[in-house]
Amino acid sequence: MTRRLLLLLPLFLLLVGCAGTWDAPDAPQTVRQALLGLGKRAAEEVATASPLPRPSADQVLLLAMPEVDPDLPLGDSRLLESLTRALLGIDQGPQVLDWRPALSEGAGRNQWRLDSRLIATGPRLTLSDRQLLPYRLQLTLRRPGSGTALWESTIDGALDASAL
Repeated sequence: MTRRLLLLLPLFLLLVGCAGTWDAPDAPQTVRQALLGLGKRAAEEVATASPLPRPSADQVLLLAMPEVDPDLPLGDSRLLESLTRALLGIDQGPQVLDWRPALSEGAGRNQWRLDSRLIATGPRLTLSDRQLLPYRLQLTLRRPGSGTALWESTIDGALDASAL
């Protein structure tokens, strides 16, 4: 009996050691959670964009600095970080680089510029325990150096002001 317990002890210790990771969240549970969710939704939209050839791992997305409405208490660099992290988190997703005007010259056929604009669509909505900030995120995919939009999408929602 004790011999059987000694044989099972390593398995038990292994299971106990792994138990702490089973319920771990995929993303950090911090005040940035609302922004991470927005980034994920945007990345899912871009990943399914029809102009992007497949496999997307062969594509390069050049992310332009987002435009953020001054009525939203959020910096453009924070939105850029959220979008970048979410796009990099796509399984077999595209390569992601910050866009600079110099990248427009000699751009390859596998390069796409992603522009984003976050707009406040209404006043703060006050609930009993928090305030919500209605928004619209506009995403535009184009070729570097071109002003023509090849794909556009919008995401509407509301951010929890306390989670920013």
